[in-house]
Amino acid sequence: MSNSEAPGQVQAVPGGNTIRTQALNEAAAHEYSHSRLLATRDVLLSIFTPILLLALWEVAARCGWIDKKLYTPPTQIAVQGAKMVASGEMWRNLEPTVLRLLIGFILGSVAGIIAGLLMGVSRVIRAALGPMFTALYALPKIAILPLLLLIFGLTETPKVLSVAISVFFILQINTLAGVVQIDERILEAARAYRATGWRLFRFVLLPGAIPSIFTGLQVAAGSGVIVVTAVEFVASNTGLGYLIWNSWQLFKPAQMYVGLIVVSIIGALLTGAIVLLERAIVPWRRANTLKRKKNT
Repeated sequence: MSNSEAPGQVQAVPGGNTIRTQALNEAAAHEYSHSRLLATRDVLLSIFTPILLLALWEVAARCGWIDKKLYTPPTQIAVQGAKMVASGEMWRNLEPTVLRLLIGFILGSVAGIIAGLLMGVSRVIRAALGPMFTALYALPKIAILPLLLLIFGLTETPKVLSVAISVFFILQINTLAGVVQIDERILEAARAYRATGWRLFRFVLLPGAIPSIFTGLQVAAGSGVIVVTAVEFVASNTGLGYLIWNSWQLFKPAQMYVGLIVVSIIGALLTGAIVLLERAIVPWRRANTLKRKKNT
């Protein structure tokens, strides 16, 4: 040992930085490959699981394990659906349902987000409206339909408002929760930098509530589909809800299953659109979700 070397001192190894960089690159490549493998597995499971269930349904119906009159085989349902599309019957019922759902969903979402934000930033508004909204939220939304029919008559307005009311309360609750749950330390830091009023709302409160708003939108999408279908059961002679109910009354199970499948597809498409919008507006939330998945 030379006099210039202190005891226990680690000497630099030539090329050590290169070796360390290569190790980090290999680890990153392995992690990326593992995440891609998990993503591929998830996609395959999401595709083949329903296919397997439909195949089992088809086999069970063909072999007589279940009653074909009640549980129409998927192939016959597909044939019935194609006939309804070709005859135009599907489009006549699909269009009014989609319009009622979208208009009610947009109106209820906008109103619910505004109400939730106002209640989140104002303690007075929250105290005045909170108990009333809590009581109204517990009321089944389909139970409000007779009152809406009494006020507006047999028009499109009660059907749209039924959806809007259902969506409104879900968005109001989620938006309020998103504002209230913002970390107090973040608010203190914002106020320290003189972020008050509109600046505080725009740069702190609204961004902090956006994840909860999108969660509410996804929940509200399913609720809106349920409500519009239920309303069409009893107060409409058009729409997919009417198609399903009428098919049950006339004992046309294949047609009824077609209606049920189309309703579920509408709900899935609406939810998927909200998820894509969330990824565009809140990209960091998806990154956090992927990180959690990698750790599981």
